[in-house]
Amino acid sequence: MAGDESRLYKIGEVCKIADVQPYVLRYWETEFPALAPNKSGGGQRLYTQHEIDIILRIKQLLYSEGFTIAGAKKKLEGEPESPRPTRPKKDLTRALLHVRDELRKILQMLE
Repeated sequence: MAGDESRLYKIGEVCKIADVQPYVLRYWETEFPALAPNKSGGGQRLYTQHEIDIILRIKQLLYSEGFTIAGAKKKLEGEPESPRPTRPKKDLTRALLHVRDELRKILQMLE
């Protein structure tokens, strides 16, 4: 699935894209280290396009190809990883989201 690499998706959007429930995504995050969405200042999960691609691959392995969680982990570990944003960019994104949330709070107080 091609998309804007800088866009962040909320858990509800990702659930619609992948056709899975939020609790499934939260569980997969505990089982697959490659899934580590940023969290907004309010604690909401924010997924990158790369993470959505991983989610869709996990779903394919589990639901279509019949892998167990352990089998899917091994399969993913053996697959070449596509280029992904580096950690500093992820940290910067988290910081900017926090600043945005704080600025919104200030605006609300001023209204």
